[in-house]
Amino acid sequence: MHVTAPPELATDPSDVELIRRWRGGDGRAATQLVERHAQAVARFIASQGERDGVDELVQDTFVRAFGAVDSFRGDSSFRTWLFTIARRLVLDRRRATKRSRMTATVEENDAVTQFDALDGIVADESLQRVRRAVDALSPRQREVFTLRVEQGLSYKEIADLIGSTEGATRVHFHNAMRAVKEFLDD
Repeated sequence: MHVTAPPELATDPSDVELIRRWRGGDGRAATQLVERHAQAVARFIASQGERDGVDELVQDTFVRAFGAVDSFRGDSSFRTWLFTIARRLVLDRRRATKRSRMTATVEENDAVTQFDALDGIVADESLQRVRRAVDALSPRQREVFTLRVEQGLSYKEIADLIGSTEGATRVHFHNAMRAVKEFLDD
């Protein structure tokens, strides 16, 4: 006789279990991993300053992750590993954009304007002030700050993700917090 646990006692499988199932040919496991982590990856990518093509970068992150899933050793969480992949993709995109700008010719008649839809939606002045404060941080401080505050990563996870030490990560976060507080006090 097979007894199943009531739904309230059933637990979602861990990421490691889902990876094991996916490696074994269970396509639904991959879908569960995407559903579980896609929004966090999108928020992380947006926190890196990307506004256009976030969905494409999320998709590329999972394609690359599933293509290299055998290299996932479990030293960090699966989400941290995804953030590492997404970060590399963002950096690759920036490098490619810089290269294409260097080779593009600009005509005098070409006028490019951009309106960030998020700025149009965000009406709350305090949120705008925090955004300006975070934008004024150095790139490293901004990265550490958003990973800690928005993504809730530990200092160790952040250090692993950005290729730094835990102590340096704490210093970057402390300096970022101080700078944001000073900006908001002005």
